[in-house]
Amino acid sequence: MVRARIVTPLGEGGARFLPDGVIAVDAGGRITEVTDYGAWEAARRGRDSTPGVIDIRPLALLPGLIDLHAHLPQLPNAGLGAGLHLLGWLERYIYPLERTFDREAAASLAPLAFERMASLGTTTVVLYGAAWSSSLDETFRAAEAHGIRLVAGRVMMDRTSYRDTPPDQRLGVELGESAELCERWHGHDDGRLSYAFTPRFAVSCTPDLLRESAALARATGAYWQTHLSEDRDELAAVARLFPHARDYVDVYDLAGGLGPRSIMAHAIHLSAREVRRLADTRTVIAHCPESNLFLGSGAMPLARYRASGLVVGLGSDVAGGPTLSLFSVMRAGAYTHGLLRVTTDTDAAARSAPISPLDWLALGSIEGARALGIDGQVGSLEPGKEADMIAVDPRLTVPVPGAEADEAEELVGRLIFRPHPDMVRAAWVRGRRLEDGRRQGPSAGERPEAARPTLVGAAASHG
Repeated sequence: MVRARIVTPLGEGGARFLPDGVIAVDAGGRITEVTDYGAWEAARRGRDSTPGVIDIRPLALLPGLIDLHAHLPQLPNAGLGAGLHLLGWLERYIYPLERTFDREAAASLAPLAFERMASLGTTTVVLYGAAWSSSLDETFRAAEAHGIRLVAGRVMMDRTSYRDTPPDQRLGVELGESAELCERWHGHDDGRLSYAFTPRFAVSCTPDLLRESAALARATGAYWQTHLSEDRDELAAVARLFPHARDYVDVYDLAGGLGPRSIMAHAIHLSAREVRRLADTRTVIAHCPESNLFLGSGAMPLARYRASGLVVGLGSDVAGGPTLSLFSVMRAGAYTHGLLRVTTDTDAAARSAPISPLDWLALGSIEGARALGIDGQVGSLEPGKEADMIAVDPRLTVPVPGAEADEAEELVGRLIFRPHPDMVRAAWVRGRRLEDGRRQGPSAGERPEAARPTLVGAAASHG
């Protein structure tokens, strides 16, 4: 049993805040109880034995965050290229980096990346790899050892490529190598590791690759991920390359790529027809507002999309996004949405629908889980779900002593708008503590509270 402040969205909607709560996790890493501490204590008075309780207050427990879109090979170039548009940025900063992302590069970077994600509160991530199968094997091995929940895929390109494969062999190589990776890794460790067939975007893929990769995803039950309507120049290129498609969404629709297992990153510049089609097919949108601002790609009308029934979660889009922190992504999204509310005269939904801090937390947790079809397992702190959760220290977000936040909206709002790099003190997947690259105990002179998340890990691991 762990005693803490507990803030969580709920699977059926709304949120729950326990200023003094307890959470129990069994030996299998599943949550068995979430309740008010006073009620829990009263119910056990007079019993011969009561489970030990580890008190980590004033730390708060939240569900682990879910990043629906990031690029592992690009992490070293995060923060570079501000002011460039997408296609030029790819040519200058990204393709040269991915070209060298081989087995050794992945073996070196992936463990560090997963530790960094855990230190920022991310417990599930959906990744694009590079075009080298060996680097994807190393990425999955690193995730297997680390404990993070991972969906990943080898980037597929056959219209353009940074590999030396002859053009007439590209399609077969792209499909064959990806199918082999899917067979090795999809569903590994009881579903903690999953595969996503990953055609980069329509500009770099032929209709055959889009169609055949989507068919493989359907046949294997894997995910299918790509980019959609991120940049105006990209849209123009797609229109030239696919003249028979009605619009960008139709390119993927004609390939059989829409559906609830398909994740479309960005989706900024959509027509009303495209929004309806995506909603009708339950296709997932990964909203990446920090990346959209960094590259000047545009502002996604999130409120209108949600009102239209689109399934939307959050993505960091490193390295288009300059940071892996989903709290920073939430902040960028909130600023973007706030600006649209006061500047978009023709969009009543964008003007009239505020998005609260608890809504942003839900987008980064339960809505991300729903997008992946795993909301029955994770995404909120509720009995029966797996214990994917994080411990945060709200004191690090306080502007001055004595200004602590006591309400859920205020506490989460501070995490979003005044994030501190050390505020996430621990992260768990299935009750297992994730390595975050930091010291696991206090040094001389450090306050004892800094070591408490290690105790939480022991409690969560043993129920």
